[in-house]
Amino acid sequence: MPFRFGPMELIIVLVVVLIIFGVGRLPEIGGAMGKAIKEFRNTQKDDLSVEDQESVTKDK
Repeated sequence: MPFRFGPMELIIVLVVVLIIFGVGRLPEIGGAMGKAIKEFRNTQKDDLSVEDQESVTKDK
């Protein structure tokens, strides 16, 4: 059975994050996570485009 996150679970996670990191560091952590996700997506796109180029050159 997959885990399902409802509103109560999200509130609990948010409270735990607030307790651990504090209110002042949340924007910093959010920005760092956003940059990491963006970099991960860019890397995936680059890897896929390299694989596509390799498959085209092998077909020729």
